[in-house]
Amino acid sequence: MQELEFIATDKAPAAVGPYSQAVRAGGFLYVSGQLGLVPATGQLAGEEFEAQARQVLANLGAILAEAECAITDIVSVDVFMTDLANFKLFNAIYDDFMAGHRPARAAVQVSALPLGGVVEIKCVALARS
Repeated sequence: MQELEFIATDKAPAAVGPYSQAVRAGGFLYVSGQLGLVPATGQLAGEEFEAQARQVLANLGAILAEAECAITDIVSVDVFMTDLANFKLFNAIYDDFMAGHRPARAAVQVSALPLGGVVEIKCVALARS
């Protein structure tokens, strides 16, 4: 039977509920949905979409690094936004973060996110170790 490995780092915000930042299982890393929270304070990076989106991606990067994974290991991304009017801006921020890497992706509008966030992202990556 395969073991689950629960990933935690203080370089990303603590979970805001009863779940792990990420779980390694079956050769994959499943990263829980991340909000634009600053790890040191647990507060949103700002009210603006851009500030939160950049922080979300930084948080994902920190969790991937803790699990010894890279951006290029990401195979699937799910994006939740409270306003799809930010879709074009998000694509520019995302493209910069991904640096040419093109995993599968979905982006959907939701009515609300926890803690007043405006964007949340979860992903699945290949687990290299």
